[in-house]
Amino acid sequence: MQKKKFYDTLSLQAQALIGDEHNYIANMANLSALLFTSLEDINWAGFYLLDGKDELVLGPFQGNPACIRIPLGKGVCGTAAAELTTQLVEDVHSFDGHIACDAASNSEIVIPVMRNGELFAVLDIDSPSLARFDDEDKIGLEALVKCFEGTL
Repeated sequence: MQKKKFYDTLSLQAQALIGDEHNYIANMANLSALLFTSLEDINWAGFYLLDGKDELVLGPFQGNPACIRIPLGKGVCGTAAAELTTQLVEDVHSFDGHIACDAASNSEIVIPVMRNGELFAVLDIDSPSLARFDDEDKIGLEALVKCFEGTL
């Protein structure tokens, strides 16, 4: 219950930050900062935007420099984008085709962001700990993405 309350509060903070703003770059920047400063035990939080039909390109983020382009279907981000499903990975090193942008990352959650029923971007959050993310994180972060989708 404690984690649910945390994510409910985080969603309210996100809504206050981005609710009236429709510039997606500004909203992605603020959400990345909010997540990076609010979530414990993470080392990267940000977005990759769909660029064309078969590639993601780096968007606003917080953390170390990252891979700039990721093909759809490759790595955790590309898989989330291609399958349009949240990817919750306890150990990225055991994920077939993992792209190691930061060798310090050990677990990851990636959530597709939709606009008008089509892929727009993915939210990517990495942790240096194994199994950092669970189903409560998935539910809470998916709700936050829904809040962002409402501004697109």
